[in-house]
Amino acid sequence: MSAEENRETAVYTHGHHESVLRSHRWRTAANSAAYLIGEVRPGMEVLDVGCGPGTITADLAELVAPGGRVTAVDAAGDVLEQAARYVQERGLADAVTFATADVHALDFPDDSFDVVHAHQVLQHVGDPVRALREMRRVCRPGGIVAARDADYAAMTWYPAEPGLDEWLGLYRRVARANGGEPDAGRRLLSWAREAGFTEVASSATAWCYATREETAWWSSLWADRTTASAYASLATASGHASREDLIAIGEAWHRWAAAPDAWFSVLNGEILARA
Repeated sequence: MSAEENRETAVYTHGHHESVLRSHRWRTAANSAAYLIGEVRPGMEVLDVGCGPGTITADLAELVAPGGRVTAVDAAGDVLEQAARYVQERGLADAVTFATADVHALDFPDDSFDVVHAHQVLQHVGDPVRALREMRRVCRPGGIVAARDADYAAMTWYPAEPGLDEWLGLYRRVARANGGEPDAGRRLLSWAREAGFTEVASSATAWCYATREETAWWSSLWADRTTASAYASLATASGHASREDLIAIGEAWHRWAAAPDAWFSVLNGEILARA
């Protein structure tokens, strides 16, 4: 399959089920873009690619105030409506513009933004190198292209739970069948080099869920996502799992979280690439 064909057939594995947005609404600039915060200053123009429900977008808008602006784009119009409501609630509507967009072909002129940011986006696109080239095109000379993505194969947990091993293997198979790359975190530096960036700072940080409240939240959203989201439909429609398989995995998530010492870590790769 060519890169163009793969781009056209790539599917967003998670969809926008409530269990997915429950996770996305938890994200902030502090817990999901700390590597970028020091590069963002008042007066800047920022493009937030794949903004989802807008929680990171709103934080970026506060960081560029006064005088700056965030343009937030996503492929899904319905989630943009949620993001616009959230930004309105934060009192930031005048500082954020929303639009639908395909990261492979951004509808903006060259050199439009000081910072172009994408959080948990490149793992889901058919051609991440092309996406990074397009992000670089719309970034002003000397500006920053920033990306952060999870690395599923590097996720780890305790105690051992065979059902979670099944979950991880299934998710990676489904994501790749959809044209994505679930182990994107470790590939960001390589993709940036291939996209033509020569000045790239690469790092990694982790989300860690270790309190009873955190592990209950994390397990619940993944149990629901496994049995009720677009991902569940894709897994069964593609023949990667039966409905019974998904129910068993959902139950495994709850068994794991019931352990008093349950612990889960998500490794995320990060890049700051100078345009």
